[in-house]
Amino acid sequence: MPRETIRQDFAEIDGRRLETAWIAPERSGGPTIVMLHEGLGSVSLWKDFPARLAERTGCGVLNYSRYGHGASTVLGERRPVEYMHREGEVVLPAVLGHFGIERPILFGHSDGGSIALIHAGHRPDAVAGLILEAPHVFVEDLTVASIAGVKQVYETTDLAGKLRRYHQDVDRTFWGWNDIWLDPRFKLWNIETYLPAIRCPILAIQGEDDEYGTRAQLQAIADATPATEIAMLASCGHSPHRDQATAVLDRSAAFIERLSRA
Repeated sequence: MPRETIRQDFAEIDGRRLETAWIAPERSGGPTIVMLHEGLGSVSLWKDFPARLAERTGCGVLNYSRYGHGASTVLGERRPVEYMHREGEVVLPAVLGHFGIERPILFGHSDGGSIALIHAGHRPDAVAGLILEAPHVFVEDLTVASIAGVKQVYETTDLAGKLRRYHQDVDRTFWGWNDIWLDPRFKLWNIETYLPAIRCPILAIQGEDDEYGTRAQLQAIADATPATEIAMLASCGHSPHRDQATAVLDRSAAFIERLSRA
């Protein structure tokens, strides 16, 4: 069992109440890992992965649910196309400031990976490294088609019931994510302009069977940044930390060890 005690709390950030969970480091002086969840994610939907990551690396781990997710303030309006820009440029810096975290390693999944890239491009000297699972830097037809398919599943099955344990208002969480990704205006969403400013090393992980994106996303990151390692995982979909947890832990621990030595 993981050695860490997880301290769960709430923080007032950007005028909202955000659910947080903190795992103390095994040793002082190392980097802190900050978890950034996917479009339908939350603190609890990471399950035991943050604790396993903390145990494997010895790092402190901060996990939080963004506005509209988990037990954080319920979404009260339609998301703008630029919602991830605000998360990366305004909210995440405020979270880091609130907890006194400097030069973290950002571990972002899907939307969380995109937010990590925005933050690292906006504040290049403020990030030690990025671990990205299935990030998006532009919108692919595959992504839109899969999200449209999830909409049909949500309307015709008990997906809402399955997600309800992770969000206090599952309908607002789901539609807040689904509606904006299917908005025709969102097809022009693109964050590639942030990439050339990023200076830190990047570990970019994607499943070969990812139904929400292709390797082109990772290649765009690698082409525009100085130190990106791409890891494509077999028998793996959009959530590598669930589908191939051991492989993700192994690669993440090795990446963090290299950062610590450097």
